[in-house]
Amino acid sequence: MFVLLVLVGFLFAFASQRNGVRKISVPQVQFIGENNLFVTNETVSKLLIQKYGGVKNVPKETLDLNELENALKSNPMIKAAEVYVAVNGTLNAEIEQKTPIARVSTNASYYIDDEGSYMPLSTNYSARVPLVTGYVEKNNLRSIYKIASKITHDEFLKKNVIEIHQSIDKAIYLKLRQCNFTVQLGDVDFLDKKINNLKAFYQKKLKEKTLNNYSKINLQFDNQVICTKI
Repeated sequence: MFVLLVLVGFLFAFASQRNGVRKISVPQVQFIGENNLFVTNETVSKLLIQKYGGVKNVPKETLDLNELENALKSNPMIKAAEVYVAVNGTLNAEIEQKTPIARVSTNASYYIDDEGSYMPLSTNYSARVPLVTGYVEKNNLRSIYKIASKITHDEFLKKNVIEIHQSIDKAIYLKLRQCNFTVQLGDVDFLDKKINNLKAFYQKKLKEKTLNNYSKINLQFDNQVICTKI
């Protein structure tokens, strides 16, 4: 019995030592969530290589997985990353990309993601999201983010809104697909009520076939829809 225990202990220690010095294979990259890739497999592999000077054929015991994850998350298109080594020595990286909800197109061009943060444009893929124009400050995206997030989660707005414009006094305007008029929201307070008023107006005028008779729809006053005809 004693000999058997010694033998089992020896085999376990041998296997652990062998696993520890096992060479790492070429990284396997898996993207979680959306299929559209703003960051490529090649970009992820390059980030890993920059951190360790090449992760292929690196002994498993020398890898700091937390450092590799932080290196990946340093990319402004990556929201989260998990790196682990399988028993067979395969280095695996699971990547969750940021999700853009609006695209700023002013003197600078970039996305706003679903957490209200900056996200650079990608040369690999362009997201179909509303454009943001006007006076936009990268360090003050609160109002733009609030309306962009509302658009993302509302089927009517997602289908119809093509542009968000912010004036120099921070007033918000919307442009709708195939409509001549501009929607003036003003600030983003009482946003749900304003959007409900817009929907009621849109459905009524669509039924009457008079949507294109207006140049501006003003929703900034409580419980009022002020329409300017062409």
